Amino acid sequence: MEKNIGFHLPGILRPYKMIMGLIYFTENNPEYFRDGAYIASVYGTFPTSVWNGGRFIQGLTDEKTVRVSVENINEKGIPVRFTFTNPVVTEEELSDRFCNRTLEIANNGMNEVIVNSPLLEKYIREKYPKYKITSSTCKQIENAVDLNAELQKDYNLVVLDYNWNHDINFLSSIKEKERCELLVNACCIPHCPNRGEHYRRIGEEQNRYWTEQKQSRGKLPVVEDISCPYMNNSIYDTVDYETRILPNALYDTYVPMGFKHFKIEGRTTPTTDNIDAIVQYMAKPEFVDIFRLKLLRYVFGEF
Repeated sequence: MEKNIGFHLPGILRPYKMIMGLIYFTENNPEYFRDGAYIASVYGTFPTSVWNGGRFIQGLTDEKTVRVSVENINEKGIPVRFTFTNPVVTEEELSDRFCNRTLEIANNGMNEVIVNSPLLEKYIREKYPKYKITSSTCKQIENAVDLNAELQKDYNLVVLDYNWNHDINFLSSIKEKERCELLVNACCIPHCPNRGEHYRRIGEEQNRYWTEQKQSRGKLPVVEDISCPYMNNSIYDTVDYETRILPNALYDTYVPMGFKHFKIEGRTTPTTDNIDAIVQYMAKPEFVDIFRLKLLRYVFGEF
């Protein structure tokens, strides 16, 4: 069976065991999965990455963890995608040792980077040309002219703003659907008026955290509250959003239209929520319950 419906999943660090469990079942129970569905990439960042954006990530990661995590995922033929989408990265932060070392470790031609900042994109393209570059949904491109212009640029994929998800007429008119990626389960409310400001604040807080962490020589700084009431929404909280793409619609409408790439968000949501979302989108309906149960047991050590 041809693998032609790619899912981009959270799981470089926090839901890492979930991803390894999911890979295990793709190898040992392929009958659980919908025809054509496969893991196209695993995305996220390692703490503390000042280039990180979209979701605030705190903590510290040693080089060995970076290397082992990337190698284990790559060994299964799956790319790692770094979410380097901080919109307010500065010239000084381009030289960050940890982010550069991360890209050096994973610089094997298989892995990818998601970008938002033109400054950081230019730097990565020039210094790490092996990486495939994806344009982030954080750019919030809701203008058809601008979106078509974005698709003309040298991006491997363009993650569409989720507010396009149900504009079927426009989606049908896109010529390069195979280079588009649809975010299927956004926790943000449709046309959220605070989204851009929220991304900027997350980036600024990531920058502050990076600066204070360096100055304190490893002692983790206090994190300011940048929470949003929608960030912890489960898959069931968003089921009625006009931007949500339901699992059956994904296969019955969007795939026949020519779309091949779908993103499931969840870098900072509970692992249980991630499992539920991924199983609903990737599993055949008759295997959803048993697959969910087995993956939960795998992740929580009861397999």
